[in-house]
Amino acid sequence: MSVLDDLHARAAAHPSRIVLSEGHDPRIVAAAIQAVASNLASIVLVGPAEAIRAELVAQGGTPSDALKIEDPGTSALTKDVAGAFFELRKHKGVTPEKAAKEARNPLIFAAMLVRLGQADGTVGGAVATTSDTVRAALQVIGKAPDAALVSSLFIMVLPDDHPSGRTAMVFSDCGLVIDPSALELATIAAQSADSYAALLNETPRVAMLSFSTKGSAKHETVNKVSKATDLLRAQRPDLASDGELQFDAAFTPSVGASKAPGSEVAGQANVMIFPNLDAGNIGYKIAQRIGGCAAIGPILQGLARPANDLSRGCTAQDVVNMIAVTALQAENKTT
Repeated sequence: MSVLDDLHARAAAHPSRIVLSEGHDPRIVAAAIQAVASNLASIVLVGPAEAIRAELVAQGGTPSDALKIEDPGTSALTKDVAGAFFELRKHKGVTPEKAAKEARNPLIFAAMLVRLGQADGTVGGAVATTSDTVRAALQVIGKAPDAALVSSLFIMVLPDDHPSGRTAMVFSDCGLVIDPSALELATIAAQSADSYAALLNETPRVAMLSFSTKGSAKHETVNKVSKATDLLRAQRPDLASDGELQFDAAFTPSVGASKAPGSEVAGQANVMIFPNLDAGNIGYKIAQRIGGCAAIGPILQGLARPANDLSRGCTAQDVVNMIAVTALQAENKTT
């Protein structure tokens, strides 16, 4: 079974209700139809009802108990959403009038459905920007009580029969935290290792990446990664982790043996932690566009309940994959 097939099968074993905040987009509609047909999740499409219904009909779908439409402009839920949003944000100066307006914003409406227990998770970002999508999640769903910060990861699914023999890795943070401190980097690494275990059902091996391996170069950014590695090991001695490592030392066994002899991670890492967003974003896109990896993400971690972002260049299959990820996150929140 492929990585994606396994991910879908485990999500389908515990069906969730996932709300999609851009329900009028053809890719979102196609993904919703596929998700329902495969029993991956039940879906709530948020947006203008007439436009969504027309797109559903055009693609051969119909509304049902498993595929619902909620138009924030006319929904019976909008009043409750507005009231709850006012109570949530009044300390920030939000008035009832402002709350009523925000309740009609599909991103806010979808996130509030999750907060109010009407859905288990939400996915957006096919049309909206990452900043708008993440802002709605942070304002409405909020950070988990035990999370130091909210970060993101990508599941990188390698091409079939890759010479390395690997099937998938996690890259983090490639979408959210711009320039993490050493402590934040250690936190991102711990979050990503836990996400790898939960989503891919395998043991994580964490590499703290740098342009240096074990002191081969001297720079304050290298020092940050080395300090982050020490903090991670102190906080999470249960995790296999090492750093600072160059990517080839982390990924290729022969290089790892040469550059970091005796390391339990070098050459075997499956969770790659980048030192900043520049490196992470560039790295995942090179792996995707040149290396042929499928990139699922950015997947958010550290929220109280699941909410995930999409690339505006996503395909319908990308959306289906993200629905599966969000459903698995929802299941993990309840276990």
